Amino acid sequence: MSASPESQPAEAGLVSAHFHRVRRSKVRFREGAPPSPREVARRTAHAAGMLALAHHVESAIERGLMASAADVASQLGFTRARVTHLLDLRLLAPDIQEEVLFLEAVDGEEPLSERVLRAIAHAGTWEVQRERWREVKASF
Repeated sequence: MSASPESQPAEAGLVSAHFHRVRRSKVRFREGAPPSPREVARRTAHAAGMLALAHHVESAIERGLMASAADVASQLGFTRARVTHLLDLRLLAPDIQEEVLFLEAVDGEEPLSERVLRAIAHAGTWEVQRERWREVKASF
């Protein structure tokens, strides 16, 4: 009488594979090569979008499409303070504004916060702003 293959002890060996987490609690086994690395997700940085919005709001007020910042706030559903925060970004030196408009968030990581940018805008003269901008830019 011969033993069935299931009842025989398995030979010890090395299995090479990779695991792919589909959900938190489930792991699926896939044989073969690991998946290729995904592309880096890039999008415009939040601060850049807010600076662009500030210029758009300023333009709408200057052209008479909106009566005031308070009118903009009610139309957009923002508070007047929030619209003031946006418009304060226009105080930045033009060269800093240009650099900010080209910032990108890579894989969801923002290079800097809007709050930091507003602090630079309130730093004083453009020379002081440029000095602070260089310090902040060195961190990303």
